[in-house]
Amino acid sequence: SLPRKHSVPSILTPGTRSCMRFMVFRKVDFARTADGELDFTREGAHSRPRILFHKDITGKEITSTLLKQVLTKENIEIREHMTMVDLIEKDNICGGVVAMDEENHVYPIRSQYVVLACGGIGGLYQNSTNYPHIAGDGLGIAMKHQVEVEHLDYIQIHPTTLFSRSRGRRFLISESVRGEGALLYD
Repeated sequence: SLPRKHSVPSILTPGTRSCMRFMVFRKVDFARTADGELDFTREGAHSRPRILFHKDITGKEITSTLLKQVLTKENIEIREHMTMVDLIEKDNICGGVVAMDEENHVYPIRSQYVVLACGGIGGLYQNSTNYPHIAGDGLGIAMKHQVEVEHLDYIQIHPTTLFSRSRGRRFLISESVRGEGALLYD
């Protein structure tokens, strides 16, 4: 279970504790201290540890653990290698998405609820830790349908990468490196 006293950081955003509890309940294998409590680390500019982690592959641990559980559910269908190309919309009401597979076959996927969790725009930059295909397509589709968006001026650029004179994607160095004391040089 989650520690309930001093070892849980008090400076967490709203909802963080319930999200942490959910992932622990779902058996995400976060690092533990010698006495079995959840271990926390820092990331760059953090004044104290507040990040749950699994080695240096936390995202992979979370997604693979949750995916294994999703695969056991009969009411969830997974379609891999699909790309959202549009929203299904009538009278300003969203009724699903239009998706395309690798052979360019188009499929309407109807749903009463649609949540756009479609990544960022880092691939638009000459130098980025994102892949080139992370180019804001989902954001563009949303804007085409007058979906209200906000804070498009907030673009997070990951500052810790392996230096290279070549153009293109940069190798990301975990933010926890700075949290553990490494220095960032220009």
